[in-house]
Amino acid sequence: MIYTVTLNPALDKTVEIPSFTTDGVNRITSIRTDPGGKGINVSKVVAALGSTSRVLGILGGSTGQMISEALSGLNMTCDFLPVEGNTRINLKVVDPIAHTSTEINEPGVPVDPDTLQSLLDHLLKLLRHDDIVVLAGSLPVNAPADTYRVWGDACREKGAKVILDSDGAGMVEGVKAKPFLIKPNSEELSHLMGRALDSQQELTAAARELLQTGVQKVIVSMGSRGMLHVLPEQTIFVPGLRVPVKDTVGAGDAVIAALAVAEERGLTLEETLRLSTAAGAASVMCTGTQAASLETIQQLMEQVTYREL
Repeated sequence: MIYTVTLNPALDKTVEIPSFTTDGVNRITSIRTDPGGKGINVSKVVAALGSTSRVLGILGGSTGQMISEALSGLNMTCDFLPVEGNTRINLKVVDPIAHTSTEINEPGVPVDPDTLQSLLDHLLKLLRHDDIVVLAGSLPVNAPADTYRVWGDACREKGAKVILDSDGAGMVEGVKAKPFLIKPNSEELSHLMGRALDSQQELTAAARELLQTGVQKVIVSMGSRGMLHVLPEQTIFVPGLRVPVKDTVGAGDAVIAALAVAEERGLTLEETLRLSTAAGAASVMCTGTQAASLETIQQLMEQVTYREL
C-alpha cells in the first residue's frame, strides 16, 4: 500500500498570463484550480497510473472542503484531520510566451503538536511491513523542524519504506531517519550538503555520501537535463525528454509517484527508469498540477534512454 502525507496542503490556482510583467497590469487568459500539496499531487499521479493510495493530511475551512470534494472522485482514500483556519491557496503564474512559471505560496495554517501526533498515530496503526510512505512537501507553520525525522523513524520501525521529498529543514532533518529514497533537485542537494555542487560528478559524489548514511536510493533531478539515479551498486543518468512544456509545477511529484508505484509493483530497474522519467515529462505537458493521462505516460516511456556512469 502507498501512503502519502501532506502536512501543508493547498488549493493550487494556476493562471496563464502571456508576457507576464511585474509592476504593471496583467491580463489573465485562463484559470484552473487543483487540489495540491506535494503528497496530494503524488496520489493523483498514483491514481492515473492505475494504483491506489491513502492520503493523510490536515485540512481547514472552505478551502479544505474544496480540496476534499475535488479528491473524492479519484482512486484514493482520504484521511484528513480538521484544523481551524483556511487551508492555504497557492498561486501559480504561467507565462506561455516567456515559458516561465512563478509560484506565490501562502505559508498555511498553524498546526498544533497534538494534531500532528494524532495523524502520525493513525498512520502507524494502518502501516504494514513493506508499505510505502511518501513524506512530501513543506512543513506547516509551528511544526518542529525535525517532524519528518520523527515520522520517518516511526514508519521505518514499522517496516515501511519511506520516500522523502522536501527541502530546507524538512530534508536536512528527514534524511537523519535513513529514508529508503530521497529525490532532491540539484539546488536542494547543494543545500543539504552545505556546499556548491556545480557538476554531474559533484552531484553524484554528494549522493554517494548520503548512501553511506543509510539512505538506500538518491534520485537527483537536474530539470530538463534529466535525472541521476544513484544506487548502491551503480549510477545511472537518464536524459530529460524533449516535450512541449506548459507548466513545470508538479513534475517532481509525478516522478515520486512513479517511483512509489514501481517499488510497490516490483518493477525492474529499466521499467522504473522509463516510468519515472515518462511521468515527469508528461507532467510538464499539463497545465496546473493535474495528473497526465496514462496513455501519454506510456507513449513517452518508449522514448526514454539511459546510460550507466
